[in-house]
Amino acid sequence: MEEIRVSTWAELQEQLFTGSWTPGLRRHRSDFAYRGRNDVAEDLRTSLLRLGGNAPSVEAHLLRNFRKYAQRQDVPFESVWNWLALAQHHGLPTRLLDWTYSPYVAAHFATSRLEFFDRDGVVWMVDYVRTQQQAPARLREVLGAQEMNVFTAELLADVARGLQDLEGLAEDDYVLFLEPPSLNERIVNQYALFALMSRPEARLDEWLEPRPELARRLVIPADLKWEVRDKLDQANITERVLFPGLDGLSRWLARYYAPRTEG
Repeated sequence: MEEIRVSTWAELQEQLFTGSWTPGLRRHRSDFAYRGRNDVAEDLRTSLLRLGGNAPSVEAHLLRNFRKYAQRQDVPFESVWNWLALAQHHGLPTRLLDWTYSPYVAAHFATSRLEFFDRDGVVWMVDYVRTQQQAPARLREVLGAQEMNVFTAELLADVARGLQDLEGLAEDDYVLFLEPPSLNERIVNQYALFALMSRPEARLDEWLEPRPELARRLVIPADLKWEVRDKLDQANITERVLFPGLDGLSRWLARYYAPRTEG
């Protein structure tokens, strides 16, 4: 996988938007999904894998009990994919991995925690269109028939009603990208989508390793983070916007007014 270490704000923007020109449309429409992390050493393990234990068994228990105790009106219609998105959104360990269509939102999440400003950050970029071309034929056919590039819960439910159905579509691992329903302003403002692996044990970074043409990593050096952070704040890419409500407001103010303690 290509890894690029940027050295300036201008270079970061150029690399974030690379390949966005679409000749057929004569528009800049990127096929990349973005994921920003404060620490370059972090891999693409899901929260379910980080939890530990037997992933399939733990996943089943977590999701069953989440559905048992959550409010039914919290999902737009009864679907395991809606429940999975809701659970991920509220911090339950799942096989989903958070991504965004917005390069600036990803850059925010690579520079959002001041305690990590002594180490490099990273923005992962994955071509979600080409990635899903390696999914089983039935899934590709459904996307093609609807002229869509990512799945919704409704569309995915037409092919796989549950997690076991997803795994049963192919012997080899594959990945899909799933747009969550607009459960609240946070999902909308973060321009969110999820990577969904066909098995709970699977890791996206390991799946991408023999397919380096599908992804790249942009490393944001520690000494560039303050400039990136300040310019994102000026562009209104902040916790106040991405996490609407008093909690997000408080997080933004606490970070924004924290003194810079190093050069």
